[in-house]
Amino acid sequence: MSALLSVTHVNKVFPRTNRGAGLRAFARLALGRVNTEGFSALTDIDFSVNKGESFALVGENGAGKSTLLKIIAGVLQPTTGSVARTGTVGALLELGAGFHAEYTGRENLKLAAALQGLVGGAFDEKLDEIIAFADIGEHIDAPIKTFSSGMIVRLGFALVTAMKPDLLITDEVLAVGDESFQNKCITWMERYLSDGGTLLLVSHSLYHVKKLTQRAVWLDHGKQRLLGSSHDVAIAYQTFHEEKQSKAKADAMDIDEAMLGQYAVIKLHIESSDSNGLVATGELRSRDGRRPQVAVGIVRADGTPVFGTTSEIDHHPLTEIGPGRFVFKVSFFDWRLLPGSYRLKAHAMDPEGMRVYDTVEREFMVSGKRRELGAVDIRREWT
Repeated sequence: MSALLSVTHVNKVFPRTNRGAGLRAFARLALGRVNTEGFSALTDIDFSVNKGESFALVGENGAGKSTLLKIIAGVLQPTTGSVARTGTVGALLELGAGFHAEYTGRENLKLAAALQGLVGGAFDEKLDEIIAFADIGEHIDAPIKTFSSGMIVRLGFALVTAMKPDLLITDEVLAVGDESFQNKCITWMERYLSDGGTLLLVSHSLYHVKKLTQRAVWLDHGKQRLLGSSHDVAIAYQTFHEEKQSKAKADAMDIDEAMLGQYAVIKLHIESSDSNGLVATGELRSRDGRRPQVAVGIVRADGTPVFGTTSEIDHHPLTEIGPGRFVFKVSFFDWRLLPGSYRLKAHAMDPEGMRVYDTVEREFMVSGKRRELGAVDIRREWT
């Protein structure tokens, strides 16, 4: 395949805003030198998008996605590195970018189309099609400054559908507007891709990333953290967020130190795990010699519970192997967990199964290429 877009070792440094830094940046520019003093928004970004491919950019707010899109669209220039594009480019970046607030929707359409080479009779032929897709009624002849954010997105996207560029760049366009318009956009994108169009999508919705794109790059603090299939990147990015949320929850929890020590999990091993099940073994310590209970559970990386049970619920007493030492082995099977990062948790409980004294966790991954949402694949039948 031929590359429609090539991003080659792109770096972007924004000068500091204080007077001294600004003067130094201007002096370097005047001398033809590269300004490397300031805030580094992008560092060594390198990837390509082939003709007919759908590609996604993911990352947290402030990761550098919008800056990179502006460089790709030609709005900004990289500090070092290069961007090569072939064919026509349609960009939906910042909300309302390229529209004049005082002009009507119709006037803005004509101006924006002219900037992209669609003028005269060619524009007139497509105008009704554009207005119909935007579906904003009589507001088409009202000033843009009276439009809601959703109406502006409708207008911008409607123009893109008429232009049908070789490369379409969208920045969170599906996050604005009502559900019916989002569905209309997705349907158009799928048709655009099936007709050989090329898409560069920025979205926090991992569902849309997996549904609409084939490959993706994850930006983290301006750096390229992962480049690969959309499925693999989405799973890694989702796991990152789940672990981040889990840590935040753990930091906020108050631990009752008085409860620790009476019963404890001293060993926990995952002997085997795959997409069908898991086998785990463990050992508990009992300071008073009484036979403890153990609770075992599976949670997502962010702590969302998937399943849990206890030896008391399942009527399976732990095996004593020595003074105050008790072991267990538990097998989970036919569980149909969806791909993602999970944790097995074992909790040491008192013999009555009433209080938790200790918790130990082990991480494991479930691999696979699935697009369903949630944690488990529930059997279903469509009729």
